[in-house]
Amino acid sequence: MGLKKTSKHNTQTAALKQIIKRCSSFGENENGFPHDVPKGHFVVYVGENRSRYIIPISWLTYPEFQSLLQRAEEEFGFSHDMGITIPCDEDDFCSLISMFR
Repeated sequence: MGLKKTSKHNTQTAALKQIIKRCSSFGENENGFPHDVPKGHFVVYVGENRSRYIIPISWLTYPEFQSLLQRAEEEFGFSHDMGITIPCDEDDFCSLISMFR
């Protein structure tokens, strides 16, 4: 049973590292730095109007946020130049992230 937990944890850690790597390159200028996104953050787009949110990378540790990212990858993929689109109603997203603050 301990091996399954370790294997699952390693898989989740690898997935999070992959997401961070993908997110860290969004919106870079010619020097490799984001135009308006502070270090340690990334951009997501939420809701019907694709409202833009700048999210701390530390939120990737929350299982609820990981679930949203998994849904985003399944629905939209992560091969976007501008950020990750989250398949979630904006009001629901705001309620969720209010728990993280």
